[in-house]
Amino acid sequence: MVAFFLEATFIGLFFMGWERLNKVQHLVVTWLLAIGANLSALWILIANGWMQYPVGATFNPDTMRMELTSFWELFFNPVAQEKFVHTVSASYVTGAVFVMAISAYYVLKGRNLEFARRSMTVAASFGLASALSVVVLGDESGYTLGENQKMKIAAIEAMWETEPAPAGFTLFGIPDQEARKTHMKVEIPAVLGLITTRSFHLPVAGISELVAANRARIVVGLKAYAALERVRADRNDAVARAEVAANWRDLGFALLLKRYRADVVNATPEEIDKAAWDTVPHVWPLFWSFRIMVGLGFIFIAYFAIAFYLASRRKLLETRWMMIASLVLLPTPWIAAELGWIVAEYGRQPWVVDGILPTFLGVSNVPAENVIASLIGFVVFYTALAVADAYLMTKYARLGPDGYFAKGAPS
Repeated sequence: MVAFFLEATFIGLFFMGWERLNKVQHLVVTWLLAIGANLSALWILIANGWMQYPVGATFNPDTMRMELTSFWELFFNPVAQEKFVHTVSASYVTGAVFVMAISAYYVLKGRNLEFARRSMTVAASFGLASALSVVVLGDESGYTLGENQKMKIAAIEAMWETEPAPAGFTLFGIPDQEARKTHMKVEIPAVLGLITTRSFHLPVAGISELVAANRARIVVGLKAYAALERVRADRNDAVARAEVAANWRDLGFALLLKRYRADVVNATPEEIDKAAWDTVPHVWPLFWSFRIMVGLGFIFIAYFAIAFYLASRRKLLETRWMMIASLVLLPTPWIAAELGWIVAEYGRQPWVVDGILPTFLGVSNVPAENVIASLIGFVVFYTALAVADAYLMTKYARLGPDGYFAKGAPS
């Protein structure tokens, strides 16, 4: 809430205060707005990190819900912390590309050249540092996935079988989920093993091996499910409670069988096998989303490195092709960010909370027409906001700082 009120308060002061606040006051407002935005990202990504890797909580059979046991374990969740620094660094790259693009527009129009020079110098240096951070932190993300979300990393790599260590990184390939193989595979040796295990001798588990492990977890989860049913029938059954306490971490795997039958304790081996393979997300979208995102990340590094070099030699504004490239690259950070979220969220499937709550059981029992109506309302509302945002940004970008202050800041 503190982060929300910081943003809500200071964004108005930031935009409306150009002619009402002195430079120091406006700078303070700017910093407070930035701090609020980063705090918002922190708590959102801590929540999302818990959904990816649920720590600091335990299952209570009396309330039938997950309950917090350690705030600090939740806060310092390695997945959450990695997601925060990686996502925030990506947002800094987005801001730097935006500044570069608007400044390049002024240069190509022959307006506000000194303003554009200063802006591009700052954006190039800040963008280079941020782009390097994204890649370095992305590498750390790969290591975190290798530790905590093994199925996601196997799906991202379309690694159907466990390979001898150190595993190679698939640069190109055509994943075939039905055949459970990757066609036309082009591999860089040892890279994946180094990213995910930080070693040359530890293997990276393939999808088939992980499915076998999940099949075993379903069997254990069925024991927890049966014990939970006994607890619900007799809350004083100490043996059943102990069995739930020992095996609740696998309970969600048993719930995957709800897709095939209501009385999951009587599931057949064939149904258990189907449920185990349900733990594999769709590989093709993950495989290509990840590679396009990473490719864009290295493009940003090259772009900002060239921009920084030219700016340091005071030749950036005179390099016309860089101005054109700046405009062309404008939408790409948003594309990279969206692809990153596809990797994060699509790769978590089939779970709402990884290993705890299957997605198909997280569906609300609200009538379909209510959901459709609210969804249409959200789409219309946010589309209107997007159109207004695009209009205002385009208007003031074209106006430029000279035209903006000549006409007077908005009031």
